[in-house]
Amino acid sequence: MLNLNLIQHCANILGEILDFHGPADMKLSNYYRDHGELGQKDRGEIAECIYGIIRRLRFLKKLNEDDLNYKKLVIAWLIKIEGRSIRDLEHGLSKEEIEWAKSLKSRDTEKYTWPEKLSLPDWLWGLLVEQYGIEEAVLLGRSFLEPAKLDIRVNTIKMTRDELIKLLTKEVTDIEVMKYSPTGIRIPRGTSLSRNPLFIEGKIEVQDESSQILSFVIDAKRGMMVADFCAGAGGKSLAVGAIMKNTGRIYAYDISEKRIINLGKRLKKSGLSNLFAQKIKNEKDAKLKKLNGKFDRVLADVPCSGTGTFRRNPDLKWKNSMQDLDELNVKQLAILEEAKKLVKKEGRLIYSTCSLLKRENESIVESFLKNNKNFRSISVDEILIKNQVPLSTGNFLKLTPLHQKTDGFFAAVLQRID
Repeated sequence: MLNLNLIQHCANILGEILDFHGPADMKLSNYYRDHGELGQKDRGEIAECIYGIIRRLRFLKKLNEDDLNYKKLVIAWLIKIEGRSIRDLEHGLSKEEIEWAKSLKSRDTEKYTWPEKLSLPDWLWGLLVEQYGIEEAVLLGRSFLEPAKLDIRVNTIKMTRDELIKLLTKEVTDIEVMKYSPTGIRIPRGTSLSRNPLFIEGKIEVQDESSQILSFVIDAKRGMMVADFCAGAGGKSLAVGAIMKNTGRIYAYDISEKRIINLGKRLKKSGLSNLFAQKIKNEKDAKLKKLNGKFDRVLADVPCSGTGTFRRNPDLKWKNSMQDLDELNVKQLAILEEAKKLVKKEGRLIYSTCSLLKRENESIVESFLKNNKNFRSISVDEILIKNQVPLSTGNFLKLTPLHQKTDGFFAAVLQRID
């Protein structure tokens, strides 16, 4: 339970995070590093408070009449969201703060607009209502406010899911077997894994169930050539490598040297020998040309708005605008146009995002197919059935935190037919 000292720490951290320059989790880690006196329990309580406030920032700012007083934001979160009593807090508050806290109890929040209640920017709320209708948009907005649990993928090169559960049961309570991914489990958020031997030895990876499902949608078989065109941290490449039983070749490309180095570290402990990580300058890099038309599978998991990840990354809500979305749409189509060159005849191009917005998903696929008659869309449902994933979302993979309890995710499988 947050005491006065921790409330002040939370206020200090909010002062650093709420400019939204750089990832919130990195700033939080830096703060912990600079304040070594904070123990594990304190850090957990601070993180709960910080992410709770970022999730509900617009609502809390409205309560605070748009006064960005960081301590008052913490108090408002504790009283209105966590249900703490003023009596619990008043010994650490000034007279003015106590009076203000008492006034919170009588605030009529029913008159707030839906985007204010759900802490969403107006431009995004408009797109969600247009796409899903108001009732579904409200339910989606509420699902964004629920923090996600910790999703784990077992590295099947090293152990089975049943073996993992047997080992973890000794130290972790409340283990859920994933409903859809045959390689995943879900454990309570806040569980520390960094020093766990299973993590250190590469037997498990932290990976949302949606990404695990995508690994099966890629449908890579033993001996195939696979390209992960925007590999990022490389989680999907590692998952596909395990599905391929360490055969064939996977090329993981990214423009960030830091991400490629980090992937190299993960690769080393994974036990995989079929994955090759390479830095590229951009999607038109000359080293890609030599491999045009060589790949059985090409994954283009493109940069996007991240609307599907708001449960885990609530700061993303406040980092994008309609103009950013327009720019992303141009980039998404451009990446897809370059990625297609790597696909061999009868090979497949898999387009994916962690977005819930049609503008980044179906609309991009429609534009691509209109301009590329030598590709056709094939049913994701058929691929999932074949790979024994008990899920049906139609021609495309469409996941939401509301319906599947995963991160929001989209994927289309496009087969080259010439």
